[in-house]
Amino acid sequence: MNGFQSLMQEIGRTFLEKVAVFGRGFLFILSLFSAMPSALLRVDLLMKQIYVAGVLSLPIILMAGLFVGMVLSLQGYNILVEFNAEEAVGSMTALSLLRELGPVVGALLFAGRAGSALTAEIGLMRSTEQISALEMMAVDPLKFVYAPRFLAVVIALPLLVLIFNALGVFGGYLVSVSWLGVDDGAFWSQMSSQVDWHEDVVNGMIKSVAFGLLIAVVALFQGVNAIPSSEGVSNATTRTVVHSSLGILGLDFILTSIMFN
Repeated sequence: MNGFQSLMQEIGRTFLEKVAVFGRGFLFILSLFSAMPSALLRVDLLMKQIYVAGVLSLPIILMAGLFVGMVLSLQGYNILVEFNAEEAVGSMTALSLLRELGPVVGALLFAGRAGSALTAEIGLMRSTEQISALEMMAVDPLKFVYAPRFLAVVIALPLLVLIFNALGVFGGYLVSVSWLGVDDGAFWSQMSSQVDWHEDVVNGMIKSVAFGLLIAVVALFQGVNAIPSSEGVSNATTRTVVHSSLGILGLDFILTSIMFN
């Protein structure tokens, strides 16, 4: 009986701890949104964080977008050529990138590169008591540190996804037209006739904004609650990548079922 009671106590304690984490996370999200007006007024801080989160992530986004488009076009051609529909490889590549691969792969890469760096930065600032120093000087860390980084991530990711999609289409063009011999005009005409602005482009951007919000909240929350030690910051960084990746995949399914039902 004592063993059963201990098991139930452990389950209850774990459940209450998870509920407390969700509660702190919800309050943290509310505080971030309340600090958005002040973050918009700090243009210098916002532009610096956009550079750190977005511009420094460009190399991996450019290379990944190019190669994803090339591989997608090559695989699509090998399937479509069996049905004498190889001219549709352009529309297949564009639709796959705009609807799914662009937002999802771009967000996963962004979470691994910028999200983890953001968590490590905030965690180190707390472990070295930089946040405490700001509070002692009557500087609100929420408005000076957290909110500009949050807004920068939300702004940078959709722009990076647009670049990812553009490079992916270009990579598909190189493979399809320059290598496999698909007609140039057919490639672009099929793409332009099949791609819808609202159905494909706008919905893909909505996904990227939602993924940016998710990554920013997870990265900042993990950094703020990281244990002030090297091991604690390392674990928080790992949790950011894992939780962001799983959240992106789950949120993608929800958004896709709503948008393309």
